[in-house]
Amino acid sequence: MVITLHLITSFIASGAFGIIFNAPKRTLLHCGIVGMLGWIAYIVLDFRMEAIFSTVAATFIVGVISQLFAKLFKKPVIIFSVSGIIPLVPGGLAYDAMRNFVVNEYNVAIQLAAQAFLISGSIAIGLVMSEVLNQLLHKIPLKMPIWKAKKLPK
Repeated sequence: MVITLHLITSFIASGAFGIIFNAPKRTLLHCGIVGMLGWIAYIVLDFRMEAIFSTVAATFIVGVISQLFAKLFKKPVIIFSVSGIIPLVPGGLAYDAMRNFVVNEYNVAIQLAAQAFLISGSIAIGLVMSEVLNQLLHKIPLKMPIWKAKKLPK
């Protein structure tokens, strides 16, 4: 039940941000799917890893799926990637940090702000890693002997 709720809310959040971001109507469903898959990856990995590392991995997955959808639907990658990372953005954490600054809880506020900053940086790292992998895969020539078709003897 909890996973289903996570699936639905992350799908709606990503799709709704696609509307705000003025994405084409045909891509809104796919924007929601990208965000949903990224959030589920984060939830699954968060049980096993630190939040920063699971955010990097989930953002990497968002980036890869965004690039696949961009090629499949012939749309810019940014349409899918921006909508897809919305569930991963640490907005609640940043809010809590600012709230603690206001009530003079500086130690807690600095810890929360640092964690929000690190998670934000990990989102950038995950997107860059997926783009670098995409560029590397396009630059590697497919002339290696493994990929050549071997002729059978007659």
